[in-house]
Amino acid sequence: MPEDIKPNRRQQSHERILDAAARALCRDGCSGVGVAGVMKEAGLTHGGFYAHFESRDALLAEAVERAGVLGNERLRERVRRRVDAGSTPLRAVIEEYLSELHANATDSGCPVAALGADMGRAQGALREVAARRVRHLVGLVAESLPPGSAPGAAAVIASTVVGAIQMARAFDDGERVAMLQTCREALIAQYDRTGLKD
Repeated sequence: MPEDIKPNRRQQSHERILDAAARALCRDGCSGVGVAGVMKEAGLTHGGFYAHFESRDALLAEAVERAGVLGNERLRERVRRRVDAGSTPLRAVIEEYLSELHANATDSGCPVAALGADMGRAQGALREVAARRVRHLVGLVAESLPPGSAPGAAAVIASTVVGAIQMARAFDDGERVAMLQTCREALIAQYDRTGLKD
């Protein structure tokens, strides 16, 4: 929507619902997202839900997309800052994705890590959106790879960082920090052969 056009009240409500649902998805998974809870978090009445979405599944699909777009924007901005400071693009992606900040961002992190098991069980539009979010993550990693990287390296790295975040979230702070560091170092040693930028 162009910046000079203010959204109307219905559009504003729709956006609030999507934002609340995206946070709930990342925090609680698909099964933890209820219409009543999302509407309450958005500051709206339960009865108004169907003026915005035809079903809970429609809400989930849009919310996964919203969470993915917002998470991608945040990750790209943090990666850009690291690259500007001298990091290689791949190191920046790995270090940001496997950061304590991301591991602790259980209501605003990457939905691929937050919803891994749910995505595999999804159907219809939700499955399509889930697959698109996975492709976006693999694409972001692929963009950062050094020239001459092995075919399939982006998928391997993306899968590894997602799994590492999921596992690290099971631990208390000390073990979480150690696991994230170990995974970062192993991935960088294996795939980022270019070191720091000149």
